Amino acid sequence: MLKIVVPGIELYDEGRQEFTHAEGFTLELEHSLVSLSKWESIFEAPFLGPDKKSTEEVMAYVEAMLLTPNVPKESIYRLSQENFDEINKYIDAKMTATWFNDKSAAKSNETITAELIYYWMISFNIPFECQYWHLNRLFTLIKVFNVKNSPQKKMSKRDIAVKNRELNAQRRAQLGTKG
Repeated sequence: MLKIVVPGIELYDEGRQEFTHAEGFTLELEHSLVSLSKWESIFEAPFLGPDKKSTEEVMAYVEAMLLTPNVPKESIYRLSQENFDEINKYIDAKMTATWFNDKSAAKSNETITAELIYYWMISFNIPFECQYWHLNRLFTLIKVFNVKNSPQKKMSKRDIAVKNRELNAQRRAQLGTKG
C-alpha cells in the first residue's frame, strides 16, 4: 500500500473575494488486480496494453487504486507531479525478493486483462485474497507456479556425458580409485 500526503492549499474565492484554506489529506492507494479490474470495467479496454493512457484514464486508475473512503473526486486533481512520480515508482516496484534467470524467455503477444489474471489464479489455485496484493507481486507468484509446473528441460547427450564424467571423477577422488 502506498500513502500519499497531499498538503493543504490556500485558494481564492472569486465570488466572495476572499481567501479560503483547503485542508491537506492522506490517500492510501493499492496497485492490485482489484484496481485493474475496476479500471477495465469503466473503460472496457486492457489497462496493461501498450497504448498510452490519457490524463482522464490515468486519473481514473488513481481513483480505482484508492483505499481511503469518501475521497472527493476533485481531491485527486490536487496531486502534484511529485505525487504522480511516487505513484509511478510504486506501480513499477518489484515488491518481491524473487528473481528469474530466464533472459531467453519469449514474450507473449497475448493481451493481459483482469479476467486472464483471474483465470491464472484459478488455474494455479491461488487464493482470491491475493487479488489485493501488489500486482507485480501477484505476477511473480503466477510466474513461479508456471515455472515450477513446467516440464524439466531435457539434457542433451553431450551434457549428460559431461555430467557423468564429472560425477565419475568426483567418485574416484572420494574413493581413491583409478576407475
